Amino acid sequence: MNTFLQWLSQPWPWYVAGPIIGLTVPALLILGNKTFGISSSLRHICAACVPAGIPFFSYNWRKETWNLLFVLGVGIGGFLATNFLANPDTIVISEATQRDLAALGITDYSDLMPSQIFSWENLFTGKGLLFFVLGGFLVGFGTRYAGGCTSGHAIMGISSLQWPSVIATIFFMVGGFLMTHVLLEPLMKLVGF
Repeated sequence: MNTFLQWLSQPWPWYVAGPIIGLTVPALLILGNKTFGISSSLRHICAACVPAGIPFFSYNWRKETWNLLFVLGVGIGGFLATNFLANPDTIVISEATQRDLAALGITDYSDLMPSQIFSWENLFTGKGLLFFVLGGFLVGFGTRYAGGCTSGHAIMGISSLQWPSVIATIFFMVGGFLMTHVLLEPLMKLVGF
């Protein structure tokens, strides 16, 4: 069993992890005529917890209980993986990326997320408000405006041949490249990073 846990805690190659993620889509469609997506779960939680007569939350959220259980399973799986199956090796990051991040003051790769950005101390600073509050709002707004999150469009939408998902995914990628190569450095300087 110990060998199995060691194997499970190692990073899986793309040719194993990719098909497993990809096969989730047809499995959900074949087994229950369900679509893969996470972003709609917040709406289901709000509909269940805040019955205030708001039209957006007035629907039969109980039909989506499977989605809430899926999200709960993702949370439990993330907790188990982080606390019991964590890979003890240092995260591998290319030298070019390390140089770019070092120029922005990010040098600690000992954890899954760089502690220079993702820490409780940073939450109530200017950069914390920019990254977490404004960034979270923009992600939430974009998810609602686009009719789904990046993974929902890229994994579910494209695999079910939905043209709007192809367009959305292209613009997600364009936005990511634009942020990384044009906007990131000026924004980091603006918040004093």
